[in-house]
Order: sequence, then structure tokens, then C-alpha cells
Amino acid sequence: MVGKLRPALRGVALGLTCAVTGVAMAQGETVLDGLDYPWDIEAHGDVIYVTEKAGTLGLFDGEGFTRLPVETSVPILNHRGGGLLGLALRPDFADTSRAVLYHHAGTPEERYNRVIEVERDGEIWRETRVLLDNIPGHPLYNGGRVAFGPDGMLYVTTGWTENRALPQDVESLAGKILRLTPEGAVPEDNPFPGSPVYSLGHRNPQGITWDASGQMFAAEHGQSGHDEVNRIVAGGNYGWPVIQGDETREGMQAPFAHSGRSTWAPSGLTSSGQGLLLAGLRAGAVLGISETGAVSEAYAAGERLRDVLVVGDEVYAITTNRSPRRDGASDDRLVRLAP
Repeated sequence: MVGKLRPALRGVALGLTCAVTGVAMAQGETVLDGLDYPWDIEAHGDVIYVTEKAGTLGLFDGEGFTRLPVETSVPILNHRGGGLLGLALRPDFADTSRAVLYHHAGTPEERYNRVIEVERDGEIWRETRVLLDNIPGHPLYNGGRVAFGPDGMLYVTTGWTENRALPQDVESLAGKILRLTPEGAVPEDNPFPGSPVYSLGHRNPQGITWDASGQMFAAEHGQSGHDEVNRIVAGGNYGWPVIQGDETREGMQAPFAHSGRSTWAPSGLTSSGQGLLLAGLRAGAVLGISETGAVSEAYAAGERLRDVLVVGDEVYAITTNRSPRRDGASDDRLVRLAP
């Protein structure tokens, strides 16, 4: 299946000034519509790559959108919160056309998640190898973000599956941030020898990024409010389900920022160079998070925002207006926030 969509260039005319990050945004502009539940956006050169939950990885070159299917050895399960989720372009993407994907698999009764490598082969993306398999799955809580860090390693976020024991169990892959080599091996300097686990005690992390100093941050959904942005350290325990919000416990990390009793429903996270930008589903906005952890609204979209991306001096975001919990508008879009 190859589809082309012409971009819709419509001014959204929204105020875009963020007091805490210093990112001054003048106006939002829809550059591409007709998307079908997009989940992740990444850029290489002048091209933006977009995963869609049903199982496609498309390319937007500023003129049109080419939607390409992903061929996997195990079928993608597109059901509720599961499907084709996270995307990371390999550091050698320019030479290999290879990327890493996180996808849901199995059946609605027996779900799991996989991390795979794919390579573009003409008008299709083909799986080339499995990097990690049998990550516990859930109708709603699958984590799903993948990213290469400044150290060249691959980081993966996983959800807690509503089993309260698993996020604190180092032997389980659920409720964790994992660290792998680009080939899927366990790095020798991981905090738990022989284990891909990099940090534990997470509920449903869906955003990871690094600031200019190389410090890693992650964003995760709370149980009822208490959404978090955490400063991630190797071997850190981020408390779920033992503590949340302002609660403390010896040996557990307090959040860098959290939503209190309100809900952001955080997903994609990126660095602006002067702070962090967070895509909020329930917040319906891109939130700015300062170097001190102060939070404000950078871009009020009035729609569910799944991911946010900085490309040069421009900021892009994607909407997913359908929810795993309920149906909604199906025509999602890519928005450029002009500074």
C-alpha cells in the first residue's frame, strides 16, 4: 500500500509563547492532514518520518506524504493501545536506510511487544532482525518509545501491565526503561549485569530525550493525575507503584516535575535547547518544562498531542484524536509551530 497525501497549509493562528523554556512560537500551521492515528515522528535531513498505529511508516518531504507498509515476521496487533508505536532512525540511517520500531503483537487475550529493526526496500519496510522480544503487553500500558542516546545505545520504554509487582522486579521487562546495543545485545556497562534494565519503577513511560549536557529525561503517565517527568540515572528506581507525586521512599527517585492531581497524559518528549517540550494528550498542548522543573503551556492545541519534535529552529507535533479508551476524530495531522 502506497498512499500520497498533499499537505494542507492552513494557519491555526494560536498564541505560542512559552515563559519557562524561552521558545517563542508565533503561529501553528497544519502542514499535513489525513493521518491515521500517528504515534511517533522523527526527522532525517528534510524528511519527517511518521509511524501510524495500523502498521505503516510514512515519509513527508514537505510536498507530499508517502505511506509505506511495514512487513514483520510476526503480525502487528493493532488493538486499543497497541499497534505500531515507537520509531528510532539508526545513527547510520543515511547509509543503511535502517530504523528501529516498537510494535504490539499476539492476540487481545495474550499480548506482548517487540523491538525490531527494519530496512526500506523500495515501497516497503522489511524486518531485518529482532532486537528484543516478549516484552509484556497490555490493552493500554505498553510504553512504546525507542530512541538512540548520545552514547549510541538504544533505549526502550515499557509499561507496567497493571501488575503491581512487575515494575519493581528487575527480572521483568515491564515498567522499565531498557538499554541495548544497536544490535540488541546487553551493554557490558548496564547497571544490572546481563540485564537490559536501565531503570525501574515506571508506570507507563512514553517519552524519552536528552538535554544538551547528555542528561536523560523520561515522561510517564500516572495512575490518576501524578503524571511525571523524571531525570533518569542508571539503576534508578522511580517508585511506581510504591510512591508517586511528592511521596518519598529511601532508594527511590522523586520526579523532576509532576502534574499533581491534574492530568497531562504525557507522551512524546524532546529538548528545545533551553528546556524540555512535552506532548500532552489530555492537556491538549505542548508543555514547556524549564531547567528547574517549572511547567507552563507552550502551545495550546485543543487536541490530543502524541509527539513533539524539534527540527532546526522549528517545532512539529502530531495529533492522535482517537483514544484507546474511546473513539474520536480520525483525521489526524502534523503541525508546524513556527518560532
